[in-house]
Amino acid sequence: MTATTPSPPKGAEGAKKTARRAVEGARADLVGLSRAIYEHPELCFGEVRAAELVGDALERAGLTVERGVAGLPTALAARVGSGPLSLVVCAEYDALPDVGHACGHNLIAASAVGAAVGLAQVADDIGLSLTVLGTPAEEGGGGKVLMLEAGAFAGAHAAMMVHPWPEDRLQATCLAVDHLEVRFTGREAHASASPEKGVNAADALVIAQVAIGLLRQHLNPGDQVHGIVTKGGEAANIVPKEATGRFMTRARTLDDLAVLRPRIDRCFEAGALATGAALDIRTLSPTYSQFEAYQPLLTAWRRNAEALGRRYDEDDAGKAAPTISTDMANVSLAVPSIHPMIGLDSRGAVNHQAEFAAACVGPSAEQALLDGALSMAWTAIDAASDAGLREQLISRAA
Repeated sequence: MTATTPSPPKGAEGAKKTARRAVEGARADLVGLSRAIYEHPELCFGEVRAAELVGDALERAGLTVERGVAGLPTALAARVGSGPLSLVVCAEYDALPDVGHACGHNLIAASAVGAAVGLAQVADDIGLSLTVLGTPAEEGGGGKVLMLEAGAFAGAHAAMMVHPWPEDRLQATCLAVDHLEVRFTGREAHASASPEKGVNAADALVIAQVAIGLLRQHLNPGDQVHGIVTKGGEAANIVPKEATGRFMTRARTLDDLAVLRPRIDRCFEAGALATGAALDIRTLSPTYSQFEAYQPLLTAWRRNAEALGRRYDEDDAGKAAPTISTDMANVSLAVPSIHPMIGLDSRGAVNHQAEFAAACVGPSAEQALLDGALSMAWTAIDAASDAGLREQLISRAA
């Protein structure tokens, strides 16, 4: 049975109708934006075209756009309204290697723009200051963490975004994560004539992987380690001088990650010690934290999404939340935030599969885009119009 939630204050209804007309009227443009980003996937910090498209769309919606904010060329900030409640909507637009927009960031960006289209019509009337932040490099670059540290979220009372998923879920379990590049350096030699003169960097990486595999039995619940070999040698008859890999270590909280990380580092050190190779471990991005959802805002989201036909049967049934990591989690520790999952028909595919990327265009994806945009706009209207919720948010920042 679906849980009931309280109704929003009646004064918000007119603003919601206005926002709905604006969002639905912009449907063709929003779908076009999503498809344009989808068809030209760009990796983290290289989202030049996507950032330009999003910025242009926000300018057409009446927002004042500043590009290259927080020292990041593909980050942007767009603003409208001058009310006492300051709310941020985040737009992601980076893609994944090989599988493109298999996490649906094209829809995230277009939904954020759609929310702005609706809210631009009512922001001053409801006492809202809206900022849309274009946040690059969610997929391993930590764009939001860098922007948070640079002050891009300063003064915000709340933040939100919506993420595509195979089904509607209120939230995910976000694990803290470190992104690592590991490099072993040995000495090349002829693999048949004089192998004793070589130091095998690839063997060092294999030993480290075996050590990690054995350690998994003894990890704490929620701890995860996974990685890939990015370089393992040049030819079969040359002892590899260099071997590299990329790894992610995840844990339930930052404190748990601080315990896990040294254990994994020692596995890499074991490979170096056993082979004589030199080891370099480089952190590729800021550490991502756990996510702490602001429940009153999430309650408002649920009410608004359900009004559009979205269902949260799996949440009501107590099914475990999906496990992910996101740099939006760091924002949640500083600003009351939500990160709900918007369902689309992926025909059994899951995020980061090519089949899921294919599902991020088409009728189901377009409906998720519109529902996500409108649910965010309505939730922002509730936050600004409900005196109790508004004061809770403003007082937390005092």
